Amino acid sequence: MSGLPGTRTCSGLGETSDLKSPLGTRLREPLTEARFRQLFGGAEGELPAEPRLARLRRLWRQWARACSGPEAWRLLQARLPPLRWLSHYRWRAWLLGDAVAGVTVGIVHVPQGMAFALLTSLPPVFGLYTSFFPVLIYSLLGTGRHLSTGTFAVLSLMTGSALERLVPEPPAGNLSRVEREQLDAQRVGAAAALAFGSGALMLGMFALQLGRLATFLSEPVVKALTSGAALHVLVSQLPSLLGLTLPHRIGCFSLFKTLAAVLAALPRSCPAELLISALSLALLVPIKELNVRFRDRLPTPIPGEIVTVLLASVICFALSLDTRYNVQIVGLLPAGFPQPLLPNLAELPRMLTDSVPIALVTFALSASLASLYADKYSYTIDPNQELLAHGVSNLTSSLFACFPNSATLATTSLLVDAGGNTQLAGLFSCMVVLSVLLWLGPFFYYLPKAVLACINISSMRQMFFQMQELHQLWHISRVDFAVWMVTWVAVVTLNVDLGLAVGVVFSMMMVVCRTQRVQGLPLGLAEGTELYRPLRESHKLLQVPGLCILSYPTPLYFGTHRQFRHILERHLGLGGGQESSKLDARPDTGEMDDTEGDVVTIYRCTWMSLSSPVLAAEPVRVVILDFSGVTFADAAGAREVAQLASQCLDAGIYLLLAQCNASVLETLTRAGLLEKVTPDQLFVSVQDAAAHALERLVRGSSVRSGTSRHWVKSKGGWWSD
Repeated sequence: MSGLPGTRTCSGLGETSDLKSPLGTRLREPLTEARFRQLFGGAEGELPAEPRLARLRRLWRQWARACSGPEAWRLLQARLPPLRWLSHYRWRAWLLGDAVAGVTVGIVHVPQGMAFALLTSLPPVFGLYTSFFPVLIYSLLGTGRHLSTGTFAVLSLMTGSALERLVPEPPAGNLSRVEREQLDAQRVGAAAALAFGSGALMLGMFALQLGRLATFLSEPVVKALTSGAALHVLVSQLPSLLGLTLPHRIGCFSLFKTLAAVLAALPRSCPAELLISALSLALLVPIKELNVRFRDRLPTPIPGEIVTVLLASVICFALSLDTRYNVQIVGLLPAGFPQPLLPNLAELPRMLTDSVPIALVTFALSASLASLYADKYSYTIDPNQELLAHGVSNLTSSLFACFPNSATLATTSLLVDAGGNTQLAGLFSCMVVLSVLLWLGPFFYYLPKAVLACINISSMRQMFFQMQELHQLWHISRVDFAVWMVTWVAVVTLNVDLGLAVGVVFSMMMVVCRTQRVQGLPLGLAEGTELYRPLRESHKLLQVPGLCILSYPTPLYFGTHRQFRHILERHLGLGGGQESSKLDARPDTGEMDDTEGDVVTIYRCTWMSLSSPVLAAEPVRVVILDFSGVTFADAAGAREVAQLASQCLDAGIYLLLAQCNASVLETLTRAGLLEKVTPDQLFVSVQDAAAHALERLVRGSSVRSGTSRHWVKSKGGWWSD
């Protein structure tokens, strides 16, 4: 019957075939996992257990090698990166660029550090401390060559919210000078304790090698967090822009409470400070736009912040705005550095809920920013070393009254645009801040605080523009768009730390939901190839009556094992389900045509197109589970597979597993799978399992009818020989 019209037959075992199929061209025997290990993994099988004494000797030799001179030097180079990159430093090519970039960034650090100190509810000088010590420490320990650290608006805002709650201002307000100094001293101590706690947490993460923990903060979460925090920064700086003295709002809906208070107090705003703010923004915003548009033409970005600071200080001094119009100024910046002082460690447990999100945001933002520029300039960073660098940076700088710090978006971009090449630029930046702390501090005495608020707002420009990516994100991934929006709304309505928690939880929930929505995919053979593809992709894929090949492309764990059972019961007709893999996977092809090509005979077995009614009539006798997409399996999932194997055995269905990775196979074995199936039912690929299944179907058909059976389509209907 193989020569009847409507069939195409490929050669048998001993003949050559031009059909590129593992079934038509018998190049080798189907390989099981056991046979593969025997051929390629050593004939001895699994390695014998290592004796305890030999293991102790091996560990002792490894420890001795680690303590040797070369290994100790290699470890020292890993922990102090300058020892590695200084020997390859291109002094003539890179030194000038690092010097110019470092000085440029340092000039920006001065006003920006003082401005971000206002976000933390601290005096401006502590922003200068935070712009010096962390930068110096990261230059010695960090692996990001183009990363600039220091004060960051998001962390400053999170720190300020924590300080307002931990050290609240008295409700009465109108504090005397002595009372204000006492309140500032308490807040400085609390801010230093927060930096100490977050640094200690990052050092603990480094000890546990948790550098990959930053992956839990996805890109939509980070961008929504920074965009929402930028809105918080804008609203929190409105009182300073308008010259209003208002109590800080904390907790949920603080943004709306602050906005309502500003609108209510708008008639009491100071015209002089409002004019200063308007002129400062009119100068800062165009300069930043020029720096962005003419980035390639400018030898170095225009330092708009320092120009605005100098002009505002001169005008305020010349017109005596502080005394005539009650304009709030920075005042005296203490020269030198504070005495090293250990923060109050007794307060750390109370600050744990604030230290954890600060540590996570610090590492996530810094690691992602370092990775971005490392990929751009073709070098690598060590995430665990980044944990060490930022942990030591926060912990050590807390001894000098610094608040939490991290990498910064604005100054990192500025450093790259100015021609920075290595961490050496950070040392030049420290020299600029050091000169201000030691000698140039008095020049900022008459600087209006409204100018610092304008610097804060203008530095958020890049974060506000991140919302322009939403349109593109909607077209790329609706799930990521939902994560972005949920995180942003949570940050804006609740708070930065609560919004971060909501964003992370929602992002992880989306990952879990996506694994639970995956359906089992019936596979068919692409004629003329050895490829098995999902049947829903094409109506030209071929199947064999009685053979069901299913792919399950998701991890098999407690959240998906019930879905896995339902899918298999539906496709195989187990547990009262209806076998419907052929019907469910069949594309809508309309009426069944009568053209040839619906039946193909390959290695004495008939493959049929999806429109064949024989597929729906034939019960499943062999099922192949493609586990190539099962990246891991837990105890619940492994027990589900073992129970499925038992059900198939009772139902007379021959179960084959294909392409299990080593860890999944080990988990299935421990769950008792090999008590239900034999090692000969575990194959290295779907092609090998299919070849073995077809041999079994052919033998079973020959035993029942004495010959192989072929289904043939003719105008009179379907016939078998």
